[in-house]
Amino acid sequence: MKVRIRFAKYGVMKFIGHLDTMRFFQKALRRAEIDVKYSEGFSPHQIMSFAAPLGVGIESFGEYMDIELCSMTSPEDMKRSLNQVMVEGLEILSVTILPDHAKNAMASVAAASYRLHMKEGAFPVEDLCGKIRAFYEQEAIFYTKETKKSVIELDLKQGIYEINSDTDGSVRMLVNASSSGNIKPSMVFEKFCQFAGVEIPAPAYQVVRLETYTDLAGEGEAHRFVPLAEVG
Repeated sequence: MKVRIRFAKYGVMKFIGHLDTMRFFQKALRRAEIDVKYSEGFSPHQIMSFAAPLGVGIESFGEYMDIELCSMTSPEDMKRSLNQVMVEGLEILSVTILPDHAKNAMASVAAASYRLHMKEGAFPVEDLCGKIRAFYEQEAIFYTKETKKSVIELDLKQGIYEINSDTDGSVRMLVNASSSGNIKPSMVFEKFCQFAGVEIPAPAYQVVRLETYTDLAGEGEAHRFVPLAEVG
């Protein structure tokens, strides 16, 4: 059977990269005595798939991992067993049994929501709500992305579905997180700071991924984003 695990990654664990996180879960599944299915061949490995990998330094309460099992008692038993072998900064939030036809987590990702807040104090932007509204109302938000081989100009506006300020002075946004049009929240915030005329270095604020979504809308329909945990 296929199972989708939602987990949180925060505190000091935000500095652990994706590959090390994956290795940790491989060992945690063995320690928790989860009856995980292995691939066949000369080098068997656990059948495991993560959704959108999290950047180093970003906290999250919406991380997802799919695994295949040979057997299990119940989702709650599995959640409890895994949390007993977790370390501080990693927490299993839910376990969901997936239907056989469900796409894996990585292929299902369409969008992600984020919260950005200053590590100390509040954002030094007068009328934050009004500035964000004016920023989003632009017809286009061009961003120049440099790679090793080329320089690409992107229109971020196409991948920003929502952006606003919260009552606590933080900035929230819902952006494209698919493999074909992934928008990093730091890119959006960099352009907002330029628009607002302020300089806020990346180390001064914290990015938190709140949730990861799939899109259940049909062709030609408006987006219908649903958390990956609810797909099953």
